[in-house]
Amino acid sequence: MAALQSKAKAQIVEICRKYKDEPTPLMIILSEIQNEYGYIPLEVQEVVSEETGIPVAEIYGVVTFYSFFSLKPKGKYVIGVCLGTACYVKGSQGVIDKFCEILKIKPGETTDDGMFTISALRCIGACSLAPACSINGKVYPKLSVDKVQGIIDEYRKKEGQI
Repeated sequence: MAALQSKAKAQIVEICRKYKDEPTPLMIILSEIQNEYGYIPLEVQEVVSEETGIPVAEIYGVVTFYSFFSLKPKGKYVIGVCLGTACYVKGSQGVIDKFCEILKIKPGETTDDGMFTISALRCIGACSLAPACSINGKVYPKLSVDKVQGIIDEYRKKEGQI
């Protein structure tokens, strides 16, 4: 969406107008845009601002505060490694480090092929399964560093990369 196409802009305007009568429409509008496009760059925030009258600074604040919104496109597979207390004590730092090493990216980054994004999460609610990660909602329990390559290979195989 680097140069916002007129079709995309029209769709974003339509989303904004659909919720204009809501008492607090911003979260609903941003959620729908995030679901549709996968991220909410500044140029999209500017369109939302024009349509709603909400200052861009306020919109940016919301987008950057909530972790489910993103300023950049995420990979097809988002790997969320839990670094909450239970997972951390059982070795999740080593697990996330291994994902980063194999994929050659840091948490918050996406691989050049657009396939994987790594996110460091505070808790995924799977403490009894620690250490755990989730990939697009699928939870991988009781992880260890030696299982990471197999997980990555599983997704690459799905995409015909191996």
